Amino acid sequence: MTAVSLVAAAASRDDLKARDLKRMRTIATGLLVVMAMVFVAASLADDRWPWLGYVRAFAEAGMVGACADWFAVTAIFRRPLGLPIPHTGIIPRNKDKIGQALGDFIANNFLTVDVLDSRLKQLEVARWGGEWLRQPRHARRLAGRLAGLLPGVLRVLPKDMLRDTAASIGMTAAKAVPAAPTASKILAAVWNEGRSQALFDWGVDQLVTYLAEHEELIQANVETRSWKWMPKFVDRMIAEKVTSGLGQVLEEMRAPDHPWRQELGSAIEAFIERLAHDPDLIAKGEALKLRLLEDPRLHEQARGVWNELEGRLSTAESPMIAERLEQILLALGEWLHTEQGAQARLNEWARILARQVIAPRRHEIGGFVAQVVAGWDTKGVVDKLELQVGKDLQYIRVNGTIVGGLVGLVIYTLSQALNL
Repeated sequence: MTAVSLVAAAASRDDLKARDLKRMRTIATGLLVVMAMVFVAASLADDRWPWLGYVRAFAEAGMVGACADWFAVTAIFRRPLGLPIPHTGIIPRNKDKIGQALGDFIANNFLTVDVLDSRLKQLEVARWGGEWLRQPRHARRLAGRLAGLLPGVLRVLPKDMLRDTAASIGMTAAKAVPAAPTASKILAAVWNEGRSQALFDWGVDQLVTYLAEHEELIQANVETRSWKWMPKFVDRMIAEKVTSGLGQVLEEMRAPDHPWRQELGSAIEAFIERLAHDPDLIAKGEALKLRLLEDPRLHEQARGVWNELEGRLSTAESPMIAERLEQILLALGEWLHTEQGAQARLNEWARILARQVIAPRRHEIGGFVAQVVAGWDTKGVVDKLELQVGKDLQYIRVNGTIVGGLVGLVIYTLSQALNL
């Protein structure tokens, strides 16, 4: 959904609320008019029919209740009939105070460390985010919005700033990630998920293919390194024995229980363990990583990749970008949904962010809310608030008319019963 459609949807909702407010206002005012007409009619005929006194009392009290509640509801938003009556136009006169009170309320009741921490523990941001993103309609809508914004953002922002920022973030992230332990985790994941057997078989196939395609080259090398007095047919026989022997060994290594295969597996597992815990390998991995990160050729290649990526994103059609983003968001949602470890880490990061960034600045956030409210146009604030709650307030006028009438009827009945 684009920004234009969002604005159109909001305008449509406001129009519906405005119609509801107008209808309820008409009903409340019409009920007051009805009470006035009943009062006049009952007053003119109560001499002929004494029981009309009860009707008259009901209508009279209903008019009083309707007028009182109309005055009270109107006084919240503006001065009734434009008259400078004290303590009316409450919202326009106290807009700044309302903004300050709203900011203080948010800061002291929503943004404290205890409230934020408790709420984030209940919410489980990562799991909730994963559940939300893994639903195709949510991922599609978010991807569409991001795709619509991305080309414009890339065109507006300075290219050097984007490139330098991305490079800085990437460099910081790369330096923060330990090379050897990370490589150990990746290798362990590949090895433990059963891909090792397929990879081993693929390697054997490649070696068999290489031997078949380069048999003559191998024979030539054997002949070159043989003694000069050795007959050529003997050299060829030796070369054929070597290639056929290697091929036979490779075919035997296809068996899962082959000793060489098991030894290689044990060696790889030991290497994975060393990558994770051996201080020497960890130090060598960090040194290699730093050399790679400081290599000017790597920076040049990264700059070229970034320029190409930026160019494609700036000129690509939004549906194409949206489709790719949707796939990424769906994969991210599925990952967050299934990886409990990732959920725990992200939830903890969210709580740390709340404790160290949001909570210490809650009064600044509250002050910002107060400043925003203070900057609003007074008439606009009144109209928006009335649009949101005005319909319910008109029900107060209706209830005041009916309840006032009933109270008046009870008082009149008691006065007649007591001959007052």
